[in-house]
Amino acid sequence: MSTTLSNQNVSATTPQWWRESVIYQVYPRSFQDSNGDGIGDLPGITKQLDYIASLGVDIVWISPFFKSPMKDFGYDVSDYCDVDPLFGTLADFDHLLARAHELGLKIMIDQVLSHCSEQHPWFVESRQSRDNPKADWYVWSDPQPDGTPPNNWLSVFGGSAWQWDARRRQYYMHNFLVSQPDLNFHHPDVQQAHLDSMRFWLDRGVDGFRLDACNFHFHDRQLRSNPAATNRDTKTVQDTNPYGMQAHVHDKTQPENLLFLEKIRLLLNEYGAIAIGEVGADDSLGVMVEYTADDNKLHMAYSFNLLTPEVSAQYIRTQVEEFETRVKGGWISWSVGNHDVVRVMSRWGGKNATPQFSKMILALQLALKGTPCLYQGDELALTEADIAYEDIQDPYGITFWPEFKGRDGCRTPMPWIADAPFAGFSNHKPWLPVPPEHAANAVAVQDKLADSALNYARHILRWRKQFPQLTLGNIFFFDAPEPILALRRDLPGHPSIIAAFNLGDQPIQFLWPEAAGARQLTDVGLPGQLNGSCLELPAFGAWFGELN
Repeated sequence: MSTTLSNQNVSATTPQWWRESVIYQVYPRSFQDSNGDGIGDLPGITKQLDYIASLGVDIVWISPFFKSPMKDFGYDVSDYCDVDPLFGTLADFDHLLARAHELGLKIMIDQVLSHCSEQHPWFVESRQSRDNPKADWYVWSDPQPDGTPPNNWLSVFGGSAWQWDARRRQYYMHNFLVSQPDLNFHHPDVQQAHLDSMRFWLDRGVDGFRLDACNFHFHDRQLRSNPAATNRDTKTVQDTNPYGMQAHVHDKTQPENLLFLEKIRLLLNEYGAIAIGEVGADDSLGVMVEYTADDNKLHMAYSFNLLTPEVSAQYIRTQVEEFETRVKGGWISWSVGNHDVVRVMSRWGGKNATPQFSKMILALQLALKGTPCLYQGDELALTEADIAYEDIQDPYGITFWPEFKGRDGCRTPMPWIADAPFAGFSNHKPWLPVPPEHAANAVAVQDKLADSALNYARHILRWRKQFPQLTLGNIFFFDAPEPILALRRDLPGHPSIIAAFNLGDQPIQFLWPEAAGARQLTDVGLPGQLNGSCLELPAFGAWFGELN
């Protein structure tokens, strides 16, 4: 089937256009440095917006760039309505937004609502006394009679979720770093303050928000201790972290959060904006179903379910089928990489991964039902960087070293020009090193190679837009031997599209009687051959076809 590829992005006039879109995540510190301080910034992103547009994506998610002491690299906000000087100015953001819109790109910014920096004026005031106007804006509690914390809640980043404050002679709650106190969402003024800050950015023209840790907003008012986990959580945290040993029934994912998400949706509806929520829960898929139901809360949500080390055809199938079985009109975003996990080339591809693996896994991600979310550098088939202990910046990694090295390995600078200093990211030593193997796979190198991972990403992203079956169609799976994932996408009025993917590093054949008579879509650009009902797939191969 011959298809002419379009350079047009998804139109906002299309009903539920966000379901037909592709998201590209930018981690500002590591994307492009424009002022020579070794740290990426907003003007650097603006400089590379043409590159992002060339990929064929629709929405750019920008990780936090707000004022912050940077103890968690921007996820500890000290001013929700201003840009940290490290990244530029509000004028720089306005320029970025205007240029993105000129290119047909939508901008979605991170909102870290559940917690902020200890340096935020709200917390500075709150910790001064027990009776000031913001005294109850955070989760404070008296100690138990023996001086210990009020319950057994744990921090994701290690240790107790409670920190003693001598001024108030109380503990405050922090789900993450000690320097990231949790806000008390039971207080209506806290909710309104966040809605006001979101309106600030909507008035500037942003197209949506990514809500960080969006099920952490509320806590159990009675501060009841969590029970032990029946099944240890290894999706949200690594298995060396005791956080996974608790069933988190009281410290997060409280029912009151549903009403707050409805308030956010009403605000977004005023502007035609969207929201995607990050969900890290014991039953993430169930929470995502709940948070996207009834078209009055989140537009879509994503979890860590495909961001785990575990990979098999059956595992991926199980995650997708479970969501589809439970969904109540909501929508999911499937991501296989982000700024918090080992890069997919290393995590799923293993030691034998080649650029062919990158092509196959991207095609697989684009074949699933949901809005794909891509992480910067994955289009270049970048592997996880090996960071020496002395170069580690991530406090999470420092706490759990050496069993867990933190998140720096996926956060190293984007390589733009192979033979330029620091691979063209900066003219100054960057905040994290650029691995030589990343420089060798720089954008300028791959631009010139017709069969590079980058140029394949550009091709497949645009190719997918020609088939509404792959954006809006229902999804079904075929039984197939490991490591083959075989699926079908159906949309009334269109031929069914069937596809199979070899997740393994060895060639494989299997009998696929349901595919007999299918017409191969040869312009997918992946190696695979169907002979009658026998499918032959090389290592990391894939095959797409149409079935009437």
